[in-house]
Amino acid sequence: MATAKGKTKAPEKKRRHTKEQYLFWFENMLLQRRFEEKAGQLYGQQKIRGFCHLYIGQEACSSGAVSALQEGDKYITAYRDHGFPLALGTDPNKIMAELYGKETGTTKGKGGSMHIFDKERGFMGGHGIVGAQIPLGAGIAFAEKYLETGKVCLCLFGDGAIRQGAFHEAVNMAVTWKLPVIFVVENNGYAMGTSVARSSNVTELYTIGDAYDIPSEPVDGMNVEAVHDAVERAAERARKGDGPTFLEFRTYRYRGHSMSDPQKYRSKEEVESYKLLDPIEMVRSIILEEKYATEADLTAIEDKIKAIVAESVRFSEESAFPDPKEAYTDVYLEENYPFTID
Repeated sequence: MATAKGKTKAPEKKRRHTKEQYLFWFENMLLQRRFEEKAGQLYGQQKIRGFCHLYIGQEACSSGAVSALQEGDKYITAYRDHGFPLALGTDPNKIMAELYGKETGTTKGKGGSMHIFDKERGFMGGHGIVGAQIPLGAGIAFAEKYLETGKVCLCLFGDGAIRQGAFHEAVNMAVTWKLPVIFVVENNGYAMGTSVARSSNVTELYTIGDAYDIPSEPVDGMNVEAVHDAVERAAERARKGDGPTFLEFRTYRYRGHSMSDPQKYRSKEEVESYKLLDPIEMVRSIILEEKYATEADLTAIEDKIKAIVAESVRFSEESAFPDPKEAYTDVYLEENYPFTID
């Protein structure tokens, strides 16, 4: 492209996504980050008890996936499960109340940190048993195919769970029956405190899919754009009836496996090196570079999120603990199934 003085100017880089998309990602990821930071603080104050696994650093995985899918699609994941319902729009008050074990929580205070659910938004839960959600994800996809809904299921698990037999059995059936499921391993490098390299000869986890002839690929899980694009491609394939896809989100958690993890198995230098790739800062830079918003606009978003998180704490503090009799309710499903089996 020639300028008025006859010199050549490099063509402007065109972004693949809209201004609205980047602003959504920024606010969505920042809400998860600030919520999790507060949860970690409250755990230290013994306001939150039991297990608590924070999603800090992995926000691009949830925000990018949610922006790529459609209303009515289903999600199921492991026990590091606060990020996805927040990304989907679940009320932060209810999520925080669940962490507190209060009756106003997403599961009436019965599930706690590892078992957040939101049926209305298609979030089929966090699951505490390692790998147990993988065949459930395939089963949800089977139901979507049986009912001909045109919807897909995003089934997520960690790099430790991929060693479970349930993964291999579920993938085998999903490929055979061409189920509309997207299997995602969120590879944050460590299964609790054990690195991938110490637990398997296969460190390129996406290549495990080759054994089942399932389309597989690695994805930069610190880049929300890359996550969105990969999930969008996989969903399109599933909706066409071509079956499942296996994605390896290469991400990183800044905190320990859980709040009780001293993190002695990795160096501070390693953690800091990943923070240079922070997904929120990447999106912030693009927004400012493209003039999608000003610093003042982003500060206003940060202030709004700070208020939302503060309100979730107030709501949880003022909510009551459930009646002990509630332990006997919601044990069995009492409503009719949407279909019958002859």
